[in-house]
Amino acid sequence: MEFFKTHKIKIVNSLFIILCGGILLFLYNAPEETTAFLPHDTNHNRFFEIKSKKEAEKTCGECHDSGKVAPLPEDHPPKYRCLFCHKRA
Repeated sequence: MEFFKTHKIKIVNSLFIILCGGILLFLYNAPEETTAFLPHDTNHNRFFEIKSKKEAEKTCGECHDSGKVAPLPEDHPPKYRCLFCHKRA
């Protein structure tokens, strides 16, 4: 009986190690981050001073809505979570 118990523990430990190795391999092969950071320019400097992301995102539409200074492309992801992808550096 003791043989089966130690054998089972070795199998479970081996499967755990294989699973962890697979996760690490998956993460190692993940693509690089391609989303641009929020620029440090005169137009965006005020967003670095606002601590709350949600508060900062409320004014993104002033320039980035359609028909504005810098409209977003049609295929852009949801436009209400700007600082979810565009991180403040």
